[in-house]
Amino acid sequence: MLKIGVLGAGHLGKIHLRLLQQSEKYELVGFYDEDAVYAEKIASEFGYKRFDTIAKLIHAVDVIDIVTPTLSHYKCAKVAIKSGKHVFIEKPIATTIEEAEEIIALANEYNVKGQVGHVERFNPAFIAVKNQIENPMFIETHRLAEFNPRGTDVPVVLDLMIHDIDAILSVVKSKVKAVHASGVSVLSQSPDIANARIEFENGCVANITSSRISMKNMRKSRFFQKDAYISVDYLDKICEVVKMKEAPEVPGDFDMILQNAEGEKKQIYFNNPEVAPNNAILDELETFADAILNNTTPIVTLEDGTEALRVAYMIIDSMNKK
Repeated sequence: MLKIGVLGAGHLGKIHLRLLQQSEKYELVGFYDEDAVYAEKIASEFGYKRFDTIAKLIHAVDVIDIVTPTLSHYKCAKVAIKSGKHVFIEKPIATTIEEAEEIIALANEYNVKGQVGHVERFNPAFIAVKNQIENPMFIETHRLAEFNPRGTDVPVVLDLMIHDIDAILSVVKSKVKAVHASGVSVLSQSPDIANARIEFENGCVANITSSRISMKNMRKSRFFQKDAYISVDYLDKICEVVKMKEAPEVPGDFDMILQNAEGEKKQIYFNNPEVAPNNAILDELETFADAILNNTTPIVTLEDGTEALRVAYMIIDSMNKK
């Protein structure tokens, strides 16, 4: 079992601590949080070992799980990597592209592995259909959340939209050509609702909407490709695949047949892939352990996290120009 320590015991940090204690692939050594009074409360309430310095925690483990505010990701990762420790970094990977690129360079220099916490890659509904998403040409996503002050220190693009940016980049095998975006600040100092249109060199277009001031929660994506439409509901963890094939010469009584203006007939058939229940956060942490132990590439690499951040900043720059 790999020895792991957690930096940051806030809302998400507490979830990581609980899951790592249950994990069969990690030995949870302890945690560090800069708020000493709060850290002592967490330690006494849950029984986790509290370290009073980052250095002591890093020295005691093989892997560092960074679940601190984004502003400190780079500083924490730098110290851990230079100590020869593998790093799991919650999304977004860092505050700036320059920081993210230096994290990659350091990981290569010190020969350690890193993974970024883009958890929707491990959502069971996305996993169930990902191998059927082939060369999508139009993608539409909606990620709407009820207002929560936590996370409003950054634009909604870095808080919510970056989840969909990463998922889209993982299935569109082409470079981003252009970005057009607009956003509105309603309650926060930074945009609370944003819409972005991402154009790829291969002709694919992604239309992404994110809001943190909605009346209800929604996390849905739809992928359109030749002869298929695929929908993913990340929140309810359900997915649907609608495919078309050449219509049979003699359709059955219950076959759904469509005919276009040119007289071509297609048969529509529905497929609801089985969604295997999982704990996505535990899965992302444990697949990272597998990558370390087997010396394989993590599912969400530091480069993936950096590319998602790069596109997020292209969107923010486009909004600022407006």
